[in-house]
Amino acid sequence: MDLFNKIKPAFWNIRPRTSAAGRYLFNYRRIWKWSVFLISIVAILPLVFITALDYKVTERALESEFRSQTAHMASNTHLAMSFFLSERKSALNFIVHDNPPDALNDENRLVQVLKALQKGFGEGFMDLGIIDSNGEQKTYVGPYSLQDKDYREHPWFRMVVNQDVHISDVFLGYRQVPHLIIAVKQSLPDGTFQVLRASLGTGPFQEMQDKLSLAGMGDVFLINKRGMLQTNSRYHGKVFDEMPFPVPDYDPHTQVIEGVGPQGEKLLIGYRFIEGTPFILMIVKQKKVLLESWRQARMELLLFLVFSVTLILAVILGSATYMVRNMHLADEKRLMSLHHIEYANKMASIGRMAATVAHEINNPLAIINEKAGLIKDLFTIKQCYAADAKLIGLVDAILNAVRRAGKITKQLLAFSRNLEASVETMHPEDVVREVLVFLEKVTEMRGISVKIYVAPQTKPIISDRGKLQQIFLNIINNAYAAMPDNGHLTIHIRPTYNEEGVIIRFCDDGCGIEKDDLNRIFEPFFSTKTSQGGTGLGLSITYNLVHEIGGKITVSSEPGEGTCFTITLPASIDS
Repeated sequence: MDLFNKIKPAFWNIRPRTSAAGRYLFNYRRIWKWSVFLISIVAILPLVFITALDYKVTERALESEFRSQTAHMASNTHLAMSFFLSERKSALNFIVHDNPPDALNDENRLVQVLKALQKGFGEGFMDLGIIDSNGEQKTYVGPYSLQDKDYREHPWFRMVVNQDVHISDVFLGYRQVPHLIIAVKQSLPDGTFQVLRASLGTGPFQEMQDKLSLAGMGDVFLINKRGMLQTNSRYHGKVFDEMPFPVPDYDPHTQVIEGVGPQGEKLLIGYRFIEGTPFILMIVKQKKVLLESWRQARMELLLFLVFSVTLILAVILGSATYMVRNMHLADEKRLMSLHHIEYANKMASIGRMAATVAHEINNPLAIINEKAGLIKDLFTIKQCYAADAKLIGLVDAILNAVRRAGKITKQLLAFSRNLEASVETMHPEDVVREVLVFLEKVTEMRGISVKIYVAPQTKPIISDRGKLQQIFLNIINNAYAAMPDNGHLTIHIRPTYNEEGVIIRFCDDGCGIEKDDLNRIFEPFFSTKTSQGGTGLGLSITYNLVHEIGGKITVSSEPGEGTCFTITLPASIDS
């Protein structure tokens, strides 16, 4: 609150009043609040809306881009793996159709075929075998002892009997090594059949997976339709482990879906069924990691929004305050002009009334003076009255009272004449004493001590006597209001340092002025005595009058010790 009190504008606590005492036209605080509110709504809401829209559009675009990249990678990897298997299946199918059954049962011929396959296709082919229709392996070439092994109950054997060509899941089998089988059925002349079976290791698939560079803690692996891993995964288990999330529904095209991992993390899952095989290619990415770069951009976007809103609010607050302050100042100038006119009319009325009163009083005073003089002359002629000292003293008292009243009426006449612009040569001390005459009774009643000190080098100045009277009267009245009874007012009059003007200093021992109020003492309508009927215009008018005659006025004060007003006047009103 202390900070707010320091920075709040001057119009903040001003309220318009409907009574005759009301001064301001508007409720400036309400105008300021509505200005800030409406401009903020118009300026900030579109920015927030556009930022939120950009936020959503960018987030959706990034998610769409991630889905597109995942789908593209799944499709390309599917093509590579599908081609790998199709190429080897086609090679085995060619061998079955290019070689008679007896040739394939020849172990030497089968060794040549295996070497040709390994040479032509590189890694992948582990061994070859010929299995008769009873499921017994009659001919085998390879690194394992699998001659005469019975495959009659093996699932892959039953499948190849029905399908002619079959690619199996990855399994351990007799070798106890993860591998898959590509088997091709060959019809025999006697109506039976035999099967050419080739075993392939999972190494080529693993190598293809390892070469892929995947963002977002990406993982790529193969599963079968039961959800068992057919290759090792980076983050979701080893071969033959069960995949930690559901098997996706069949779709002939590449699909990208969202899923949830075992730890509750959100996943982006791309998959593709490899046609003609039991395999499903899976690409799994963590959305949180994928969106990490977006989070950084999002934070920058939010910071930009906060900075923009702060800047806009600062500009709005500053602009609204500036405009409403100017309205307030314009209203104050209007009121100042009205009060100046009122003050001038008031002083003119006082002057006219003073002149009228002086003239009206002067006539009876002249008669009283004349009659009292005649009575005194008569008393002086007759010895019986001339010897009566008491009677003569009463007549003298009447004459003295008439002279005193005459002096006051002359002061009133001089005051009324000086209210009109009258530039003349004068001594500031004379003007001060003229003003003090009007306050003589107040000074006596309150026991205020007034002392005037005039430096001997002080010279007369050419100025407006009427304005000087008003200036001195306002300052002395303020001093009287600030002082307790039996206070002290000291007036120093001295020339300026270059002796081209004069300095008049009024110092009282009153209550003083608070430091926070000292800088505002000459502002229009600022008053520390508003509860006592003060208008805050006395010193403002005084300030303007001093500047109108080419002078300067300053104030210094200490609370509880008193206040000093210093007026510096030029030697001539035109200088």
